[in-house]
Amino acid sequence: MTALLLTAHDNTNLKDATAKALTAAVALGGNVHVLVAGANCKSGADAAAKLNGVAMVLLADNAAYAHDLAEPVAVLIMSLAANYDAFVAPSTGRGKNVMPRVAALLDVMHVSDIIKVVAPDTFERPIYAGNAIQTVKSKDAKKVITVRTSTFQAGAKAAVPRSRASMLRPIPASPASSARRCRRASVPT
Repeated sequence: MTALLLTAHDNTNLKDATAKALTAAVALGGNVHVLVAGANCKSGADAAAKLNGVAMVLLADNAAYAHDLAEPVAVLIMSLAANYDAFVAPSTGRGKNVMPRVAALLDVMHVSDIIKVVAPDTFERPIYAGNAIQTVKSKDAKKVITVRTSTFQAGAKAAVPRSRASMLRPIPASPASSARRCRRASVPT
């Protein structure tokens, strides 16, 4: 199972939530690729390449992602969707905004706020204001997950320096094409 992890960042630095969500993504098994989407965010991609467990970093450095809007990022993830079995994000404002859109576009369930990975298709999440724990099993071919990062430890940085150049893959994006794809993907009311 190959997972795509959407980072939480401020275009310069990765937030700690990314390293914690990475721990959950690694628990799914398989490779984890990290997506850094923003404007002037190469330093965030370099920081992601230093995290242990990251197989590849995808860098979408474009003005279309500068304001952290969910629609262009969801369209970007959809353009990459064929290569991934799971889409993971920390339960930050960005993750809670983008991932339900990704799930809707993929027509799969969104498993929100997981606190434990039981198996690649089974997760635990709190319900009833945290008074009960629900076990959720997804039969969907692609999993869309947000991670409650307070329950996961941050992954360590790689002990041996790796070649970041071989891990970094720039993704070209056009703001106009992103907007067009968003309109096409919209459901009429």
